[in-house]
Amino acid sequence: MAARKSVKKPNVSADELLEYYREMLLIRRFEEKAGQLYGMGLIGGFCHLYIGQEAVVVGLEAAADDGDKRVTSYRDHGHMLACGMDPNGVMAELTGREGGYSKGKGGSMHMFSKEKHFYGGHGIVGAQVPLGAGLAFSDKYKGIDRVTFAYFGDGAANQGQVYETYNMAQLWDLPVVFVIENNQYAMGTSVQRSTKSPALWKRGEAYGIKGEEVDGMDVLAVKEAGERAVAHCRAGKGPYILEVKTYRYRGHSMSDPAKYRTREEVQKMREERDPIEQVRDMLLTGKHATEDDLKAIDKEIKDIVNKSADFSKESPEPALEELWTDIYADELPQETA
Repeated sequence: MAARKSVKKPNVSADELLEYYREMLLIRRFEEKAGQLYGMGLIGGFCHLYIGQEAVVVGLEAAADDGDKRVTSYRDHGHMLACGMDPNGVMAELTGREGGYSKGKGGSMHMFSKEKHFYGGHGIVGAQVPLGAGLAFSDKYKGIDRVTFAYFGDGAANQGQVYETYNMAQLWDLPVVFVIENNQYAMGTSVQRSTKSPALWKRGEAYGIKGEEVDGMDVLAVKEAGERAVAHCRAGKGPYILEVKTYRYRGHSMSDPAKYRTREEVQKMREERDPIEQVRDMLLTGKHATEDDLKAIDKEIKDIVNKSADFSKESPEPALEELWTDIYADELPQETA
């Protein structure tokens, strides 16, 4: 194994660092288990895993306040867990069971929690970006001091609706942080091949939107950048763009063999830049935790994830009547002769 790069000293407390470690590990273990269930045929349809990108959402949630909102794409399991949604409900939704957050009707790509201010999980590429601006507009209109995080990827950054949203958000000084989770491969095309302007955050300059690029494999760097972005929005200065350079270890979805990159490239990133291992090293070298402490946390997280899998298997399939709930209709259509 290649020698791991030395890590910087944390600028947070030992308790905070341990919490970030725990949260990232929960996402990692949860996604690994979801991959297993998919392979067993217990999760159907699409399933997009967040393995490798954990520092992005954990760092930004550390910068958020209670009541702040978030909306994202179909790679959404990590965002749900980071904002405090119950792993049991998330896993049950992945397996299409009644105990899921959307009663088994949304699956991996479509679920939400009004209680946790998580507004999806959206399957249409880039569709969540204008929705995020709409959430921010609602708060500003009502005089509510909240910030919305609108997450999207480097592939979605080329969608036209993103730039329409940039224009409106800046025009109306909306309190929205546009988070570009640049995992460098979109669905399967590297950002170097798909765009002539690889500094995606700079595209906001045409609208006067401030922003920056952030190391998305460093949870502390993400947290610091998130705090700057949130402070900008709360001060009434309008939107902010964070391009968070990250890396997913798995393919675009579970059906993607990821042949567009080498195994050596992925392995090198795992060995030298893994976000969880970086925090683990800080905890050990700073004597904030022992090997036994971290083993205990890993066991605790594995127990939580295993229980979520058991819960999802034991939860019943949705009743047929559920087809007619949560729809925009006062009554069912009448049969015609």
